[in-house]
Parts: sequence; C-alpha cells; structure tokens
Amino acid sequence: MFGLDFVVIGIVVVVILVLLAGIKTVPQGYNHTVERFGRFTQTLKPGLNLIVPFIDRIGARMNMMEQVLDVPTQEVITKDNATVSADGVAFYQVLDAARAAYEVRGLENALLQLTMTNIRTVLGSMDLDELLSKRDEINDRLLTVVDAAAAAWGIKVTRIEIKDINPPRDLVDAMGRQMKAERDKRAQILDAEGERQAEILKAEGEKQSLILEAEGRREAAFRDAEARERSAEAEAKATRMVSEAIAQGDVQAVNYFVAQGYTKALQSLASAPNQKVLMLPVEAASLIGSLTGIAEIARESFSEEARERRASGRVPDTSGGEV
Repeated sequence: MFGLDFVVIGIVVVVILVLLAGIKTVPQGYNHTVERFGRFTQTLKPGLNLIVPFIDRIGARMNMMEQVLDVPTQEVITKDNATVSADGVAFYQVLDAARAAYEVRGLENALLQLTMTNIRTVLGSMDLDELLSKRDEINDRLLTVVDAAAAAWGIKVTRIEIKDINPPRDLVDAMGRQMKAERDKRAQILDAEGERQAEILKAEGEKQSLILEAEGRREAAFRDAEARERSAEAEAKATRMVSEAIAQGDVQAVNYFVAQGYTKALQSLASAPNQKVLMLPVEAASLIGSLTGIAEIARESFSEEARERRASGRVPDTSGGEV
C-alpha cells in the first residue's frame, strides 16, 4: 500500500511538471518565439499558450511596444566645410518578433548605428544655413532612409527627430553679426521708404493746395469780372438815361455829369498815398450847384413816376380826396 501511494504521488508530480513545462503565459505588449531543437517554430501572443513540454522552449522575448532610442552627439562636416555637433532621438516599434529576433543580432545597436550613419550622410549633404533652417526636411529624409533599411528586420521606425545642432562658437558669432547687419539693412530700407512716402504725401498735399489756391483765384477773378460787368452795365444805363435827358434839353443832366467827374477827381486826389495835406482853391458854390442839379434830376424822376401811377389808377391825393 505504501509503495502504491508513492507511485501515485510521483505520477501527480510528473503531470504537474509537464503541465508547468507546457503552459506558457505571455504578458501584454510582448511576443515570445518558440524554438524546437534550436529551430524557430512559432510565436506566442499575449495570454495563455501551450507548447510541447521538454521539446519546445522559449527563444526570444520581444517587446512589441513603441520604444525610444537615444542618438548620442556626434561631429558632422557640412557641405560648406563647417563642423557642427548634432544629436537626436528615434522611435521604433517591432512588428515581426521572429524577424527582429533572428534577422539581426543586437537590434538596438544595429538601429542606433544605422541612424547615426544616416544623420552624418544627410547633414553632410547640406549647407550650414540649410542645416539650421530646414529641420523638418532633415527629419523627413532621415525617417525615409532609416525606415526603409530597418524594414528587413521586422521593425517600423515611426519618427526620427534632430534635437540639437550646435555650430562652433566662432560661427555662431559670425552668424550673429550677419543677422545684425541684415536687420540694420532692413531698418535703413524701411526708414528710406518712410521718408520717400512722407515726401510723396507732402508733394501731394502741396499739389492739392496749389490746385485749390488756383481754383480760388479763378473763382475770385470770375466774381470780379462779373462785378465789373454789372458795374459797367449800370454805368452804361446811367449814361444812357442822362444822354436821353440832355437830348431833351434838361440842363440838370449836364450838371450831373460835371458833378460826378468833379467828385471822382477829388476822391483820387484825397486817396493818393504820397499826399499828406491837400490844399486846393475849391469853390464851394460850384460843387453845391452841381449837387443841386443832381437833386433836381432825382426830384423830376420821382415826380414823373408819381404822375404815371396816378394815370394808371386811383391814388390818394395830398389834398385828402381821390383821383
């Protein structure tokens, strides 16, 4: 009985050992390769998996998550013979665990060396100015080249970024002086453009001012001419009326002309700028007589107008009756 118990216990232990050897658990984010007598047979996915105990064994445990590879700083000679130091970072992900495990030895080191050599190649084919201004173009070119080369290893390079590009100190100082000179040049150009625009606006303003002034002079001349024309018409009308009165034998009309000329002559003498004191033997009676003639002409004109009104209708008479 005791011997049978030992046999059963031994069988149970063997079964447990077999189950433990044949059942494999793979964590999430990993893939395991299975080897049988040293030859790859299958890939175990995350979860519970069964293999042949004591014949199959786990070969490589591959991380299937996206990983980061730090690219150390290295010296690069650009196309225009400038020495710069550059470093970067690469992101990659294993897509095929078997190829990543058996196609290359030392996956991370191989990918690092591939990235560093391509950084030197790409940066060395560009000038320093392009190197500093076309960071996105450099990243795209590196990603394309490295991803195509690493595809045979069953990995996908998702991103490559250049972190720092450091030129020598003397080149940085020279670039600073060049930038300052360019900014000074642009500032001078802007100042010159501003002065030019100001001169143009000033000239335009003076032009408009001259135009408006000419318009004003033309309007004033037009108004003066119109005033002179009206004055001449009034003078001609007055002359015609006086001439008609003279033709009818009216002596007061002659006195009107004489008095008008007389007063104009006195006005011209009195308003002369070089005369301070005016002493003339003026006969007051003649001037009064002339003015009296003018008054007689006006009185006769008003009397004639009153007679015409009485003849045209009934007008109140000065005696109190109606006519």
